[in-house]
Amino acid sequence: MDYGLIGEKLGHSYSKIIHEQITDYQYEIHPLSKEEFPLFMKEKNFKAINVTIPYKRDVIPYLNEIDEKAKKIGAVNTIVNDNGKLTGYNTDYDGFYYTLVENQIEVKGKKVLVLGNGGAALAVLAVLKALEVGQILIVKYKEEDGCITYEEAKEKHFDASIIINTTPVGMYPNCNDSPIDLTPYQSLEAVVDVIYNPLTTKLLAQAMERQIKAVNGLAMLVAQAKYAVEHFKNCKLSDELIGPIYSKVEALLKNK
Repeated sequence: MDYGLIGEKLGHSYSKIIHEQITDYQYEIHPLSKEEFPLFMKEKNFKAINVTIPYKRDVIPYLNEIDEKAKKIGAVNTIVNDNGKLTGYNTDYDGFYYTLVENQIEVKGKKVLVLGNGGAALAVLAVLKALEVGQILIVKYKEEDGCITYEEAKEKHFDASIIINTTPVGMYPNCNDSPIDLTPYQSLEAVVDVIYNPLTTKLLAQAMERQIKAVNGLAMLVAQAKYAVEHFKNCKLSDELIGPIYSKVEALLKNK
């Protein structure tokens, strides 16, 4: 494999379609079990890869270098192999930043609930901090240092302005699941779900019923792929590529 995506369960992925529309290489979807993952990283039989759940933190010990942004975030989703030297980057950050700007979601000074604290959440948190969010609360099912529970969120933080789901809850094929009930949250201005398949998760559908701005993860996916290709090919690409590819993938998802 020259270029591709590694992760544990990749049946839902549209990354191959996206990458092959951005540039001229063949992009492979390469699922890896937790047992297969260490050998794959040690063998380094690739030119450049993207990394998804659950390996965005697990890849770090195998890297020779990690850029400053990815180091601060603590997660890597893009790796370039330069003659055996592996360098890690995080383009989820750029993809999420693009999503907020493109959808005119203003977070400065706002109270934001971030659901989950995995690899995607780390990039989301870094963007929110850079944009001077007022208060960030990480929500998890179990009590954990630095996090609050869903019950605590409902009881004490029902005045949150924005909710961002970074968990896989509601992802295809479990489309009837939702990580949180929006009913108690009466001050919501926007709900963002980093899931893109389905385009409208149960969480986003509930937001739309209340005329709350609802944004899925497709723009983040396409944008982070564009920024990843820039690292893969050591080039600069226009953000104008993102819109047409977004529309093509959106049409594919709608016609499933």
